[in-house]
Amino acid sequence: MLMLSRERLDAVLMDLDGVLTDTARLHAAAWKALFGEALHRLAAPGGTPLPPFDADAEYRALVDGRRREDGVRAVLAARGLALPEGSADDPPDALSVAALAARKQALFLDALQREGVEPIRGAAALLQALTRAGLPVAVVSASRNCAAVLAASGLDRLVTLRVDGVEAARLGLPGKPAPDSFLEAARRLGAAPARCAVFEDALAGVEAAHRGGFGLIVGVDRGAQVAALREAGAHAVVADLSEVRVEAQG
Repeated sequence: MLMLSRERLDAVLMDLDGVLTDTARLHAAAWKALFGEALHRLAAPGGTPLPPFDADAEYRALVDGRRREDGVRAVLAARGLALPEGSADDPPDALSVAALAARKQALFLDALQREGVEPIRGAAALLQALTRAGLPVAVVSASRNCAAVLAASGLDRLVTLRVDGVEAARLGLPGKPAPDSFLEAARRLGAAPARCAVFEDALAGVEAAHRGGFGLIVGVDRGAQVAALREAGAHAVVADLSEVRVEAQG
């Protein structure tokens, strides 16, 4: 059991996908569908097929917690490939970073509409306990769907603020593993990084929190990566947020 103390903390920062909401599986499936088609088109005619996208290992290592465009580049680079950057005006079937990123977004939104989203076990209870303890919570996510997902899950009312993909783009903040989004959230909450706890399931996010000098970094293990989370900089690892308690004030 992990105990959070108001005496040691002034704020809590949390990733969204895989920490508060069960959207990681929808994202992984969208990436799998995207590259199932794209890698087939990119393979040399008559040549050896390109390795398929691994919705478990590659999702966690290359795209989880990162901006869509960065994820596209990383998956292609792992196969020795690169595509033109393109632009938002590219048609959906274009082979460019921008077009693939937009296609992934469309696939994810379609799945979200079909299947909906639920809070992960323990998420609502922990957010309520943090509110009672007077600890503000910021959601820090690379997702540009953050507001919609929070609203769909019903957790939006329990969050003080968010620094998401839309806000990061507006401010020109680099994505995780750079710490800038976490640092911006801490600044807005008036909290020093050393007095903040960060909850992350993505290795890139844990590394970002470590680079930012945050006082408590909690890795949320979604499947046999305890050692990897600790190596990336996590001080503690939990299976889900039901393992976390908040020390009552007074």
